[in-house]
Amino acid sequence: MFSLSSFIVYIAGKSRLRPQGNRALFIPHNKSHTVPVQLLGMVRSFVPPLTYEFHKGMMGRIGIVGGCREYTGAPYYAAISALKLGCDLSYVFCTEGAATAIKSYSPELIVLPYLDSVSAGQEMENWIQRIHVLVIGPGLGREKKILGNTKDIVIQAKERGLPMVIDADGLHMITEDPSIIIGYKKAILTPNKVEFERLFEKIVGHKPHDTDLVGNVNTLSRKMGNVTILQKGEDDIISDGDNVVFHRSEGGC
Repeated sequence: MFSLSSFIVYIAGKSRLRPQGNRALFIPHNKSHTVPVQLLGMVRSFVPPLTYEFHKGMMGRIGIVGGCREYTGAPYYAAISALKLGCDLSYVFCTEGAATAIKSYSPELIVLPYLDSVSAGQEMENWIQRIHVLVIGPGLGREKKILGNTKDIVIQAKERGLPMVIDADGLHMITEDPSIIIGYKKAILTPNKVEFERLFEKIVGHKPHDTDLVGNVNTLSRKMGNVTILQKGEDDIISDGDNVVFHRSEGGC
């Protein structure tokens, strides 16, 4: 099972996903299984080799949009996981009430308490130009002002063509207003079972079919303009509407 932090590394290479037609790529449930050649090739295509010519920031600058007074752990784990996976700079765009707690977890994170500011959109314009990819939703909460500011951030990110991973309360925001992300193929949505069912019913108009799990994910992706969907669960299903990866190896929750 994928966790959000383990999936962050995938988003940077979304545009290089190799077509598999309509075939599903199945990964066997086996503790000692070999990673399929297709996945290795995909990862190698977007993870650059370390060289002495690189300077700080060239190996990736990631922005986490989330973190409010009640929820400070999720944005921290997403941000610190990005650093541990190899990116150079990790920014957390959170509310003022979350900033001190998140900053205290690690001096390596760049914590910016703009998310509940009246000038959040303007403040983000100055920072979003530096970001390579955004993760929207960890610890975001559902306060209307914060969600409104987050929508503005998503719009700015789309204008700049930034890849995005949308998780947690970011998915609640998308379920409330799917138009924010429909048709944006550089977005990856990562719903769990309950989040998937809510989004599916909102977009498709009925509940998912109990007996066609892969078909459900394909259908939702196509209805959303081939946005990539990662439905998390005991078995993870990833689809962009045309290509499917069915992931059965053990992992974090």
